[in-house]
Amino acid sequence: MKVFLETIGCRLNQSEIERMAMQFRAAGHEVVDSPTGADLVVVNTCAVTTEAASDSRQKIRQAQRAGQAAIAVTGCWATLEGAAAAALPGVEWVVANAQKENLVADLLKVPPEEMDLEPLARQLLPGIHHRTRAFIKVQDGCDNFCTFCVTRLARGKGTSLAIPAILKDIRRALMGGAQEIVLTGVHLGSWGQDFEKPQSLRNLIEELLKGNAIARLRLSSLEPWDLEEGFFALWQDARMCPHLHLPLQAGAEATLRRMARKVTPASYARLVDIARAQVADLAITTDIIAGFPGETEAEFGETLDFVRRMEFAGGHAFTFSPRPGTAAARYPGQVPLALRKERNAALRSVLAEGAARYRARFVGRTVRVLWESALESGPQTWRLEGWSENYLRVSAAAPAKLWNQFSLVKLIEPGDESFSGEILAGD
Repeated sequence: MKVFLETIGCRLNQSEIERMAMQFRAAGHEVVDSPTGADLVVVNTCAVTTEAASDSRQKIRQAQRAGQAAIAVTGCWATLEGAAAAALPGVEWVVANAQKENLVADLLKVPPEEMDLEPLARQLLPGIHHRTRAFIKVQDGCDNFCTFCVTRLARGKGTSLAIPAILKDIRRALMGGAQEIVLTGVHLGSWGQDFEKPQSLRNLIEELLKGNAIARLRLSSLEPWDLEEGFFALWQDARMCPHLHLPLQAGAEATLRRMARKVTPASYARLVDIARAQVADLAITTDIIAGFPGETEAEFGETLDFVRRMEFAGGHAFTFSPRPGTAAARYPGQVPLALRKERNAALRSVLAEGAARYRARFVGRTVRVLWESALESGPQTWRLEGWSENYLRVSAAAPAKLWNQFSLVKLIEPGDESFSGEILAGD
């Protein structure tokens, strides 16, 4: 059977779809790069914004139009709006997040305990999800109550995977040639807090770095209130990527209170100062919501000023999306959509200015780049694109296809979103 796997949204969804790919392959099926000609399509949906939900529906419709494949839909949007998912043309199965772990076994009518992936190594997903990095799921669900967030409703309570299971996934990824491991979770910083004997994310990382041939270890999004000063000692190990994604969401204390965020601008700024003091060249990126209910011009001005002061290395500005079932969707003082979009544009501009200043610091410096794409651009010439440890996007020309390899690269010229560089040597 030919299977096409599609995912929308976060790195956790990417991690889950990679695991499904391994399970289908272990059962003897072929994972293909297009829904055209596939016998089965699995779409892992997202619902974090109205745009993500719309994109999820669009991907399902595209799969249906591409051929006669049976379609299985899972993920956050399918969990929250199961009836709407089931009503779309071609959809034969809707699998809620709570049952997602056994999706492949259930579709293939195989007992879950027989879905043993050993000694199968990870293989990269074909097509648009082709990545050198391996996204490893270590945690799911969330026990926070941010008033704008629908993910908690879709994912349930926070749960952590045990260290042996995580190590098994990482070793399989390394067998498959992964050069960078990215730890993912809905609330990654809460890893281990639900164990009978609670542990911390720091404990997990220290264990993963012991005796494992991990070339790079990167962390996905972390809530700022989960980190204490000692956490940054982890970066004494050079394999830790100097990049932290710390969602802020707002720079005005009153807005943060309405969001039920466990952080203030002052505590966030202190954390950033501590992190930058301990980790050289640290890239800090963030998420901001524009036009949260009740956000006044004064509050938005505070957010804009705070984002400017933080000098982020990049980030995402999201126009507030009232998600059904969340408290914020019912709040008074809903900001008109046109004004939300106007504020989003202003935030994106400030974030872009900060990112440009961060990139400018590296002109003429040498970084180590992992090449994630390699396209033939002429006779014996390849155009490479990849990422530095501190998440600078770098492109360069090379006489060989260096995909999934490290190179030392001199950074020459910063562009709007990436650097052009000159390859000095390979590892």
